[in-house]
Amino acid sequence: MRHALLLPLALLTAAAPADRTTITSPRDARRLAENKGVTLQWIDWNTRGSVRVVRGSSWRLTATQAQAGGSGRLFVDGTVTEIGKGFFTLRGTIRMTDTPDIGRRCEATKDWHFAITQNRRYYRLREFEWCDGLTDYIDIHF
Repeated sequence: MRHALLLPLALLTAAAPADRTTITSPRDARRLAENKGVTLQWIDWNTRGSVRVVRGSSWRLTATQAQAGGSGRLFVDGTVTEIGKGFFTLRGTIRMTDTPDIGRRCEATKDWHFAITQNRRYYRLREFEWCDGLTDYIDIHF
């Protein structure tokens, strides 16, 4: 006969705590929430894609950019785990397809680091050569 382990009902029904976005810079949180789009240099520096940020205890970021008249695409999706002075960290997926060349496909799911450098008006992905040796500049503008 099996013996059941008796646990308090609260432990059986409680949901695991959700990941919370840690915010140590309200200024950078505002910049990210009020962003002005995303660019991948292979697609277009001047015509930005869209970035959607859903705020709550855990912030969700989704960004897309599509090449005008072509098949190049950028997709970013994940949870913002930390926003600090001049940076944010995203846990999620980045995918690039058909850019700069048809048939190129790069995709990875991990922790990504974006930061402002040299007083620029965007957060730049700090993992430049994460796929196949090409330097990819992914920028979230503010």
